[in-house]
Amino acid sequence: MDINEKQYYRTTFESAVGEITLGSDGQSLVGLWTAGQRYFGDAVPGEMVPNDNLDVFAAAKDWLNRYFEGKRPMISELPLAPMGGEFRQTVWTMLTDIPYGEVVTYGELAREIARQQGINKMSAQAVGGAVGHNPISIIIPCHRVVGANGNLTGFAGGIQMKLQLLEHEGVDTDRFYVPAGIR
Repeated sequence: MDINEKQYYRTTFESAVGEITLGSDGQSLVGLWTAGQRYFGDAVPGEMVPNDNLDVFAAAKDWLNRYFEGKRPMISELPLAPMGGEFRQTVWTMLTDIPYGEVVTYGELAREIARQQGINKMSAQAVGGAVGHNPISIIIPCHRVVGANGNLTGFAGGIQMKLQLLEHEGVDTDRFYVPAGIR
């Protein structure tokens, strides 16, 4: 490893949705990926070294335990450092403002970004791309974003996990549907 390269670490955690891999830069959480998730670790440069003894991992595991017990831990309890460009960072910050047990649409997020930036229109597809590349899923709640008219799409961990997380949070999922060809 080059002396100027930052070292990244990983650990695993067994959860109600299966094995989760956590990634860290040693201080902050940079990733949370579920088994088989698309874009698994793609934002982290280089290889993550196994390390089960970081304080940030202990805090994240505690947070996840409380979340899966039905409690509502605050996102602000954890030091998060998702890696991505300015647009993605904007979208990921907006995701942290979606209340527990509620959903918003990609279009609503796009309209809010357009409003904040003082532009006429923002592409819901561009927002969907940023949501789909969220490197800290569950904690940064990308599962709370749905398509127009209740269309369930765009979750890197898979639609069944998205449904499971929404149901866990008490969302009435009967109003949603999975488009043909999406699993």
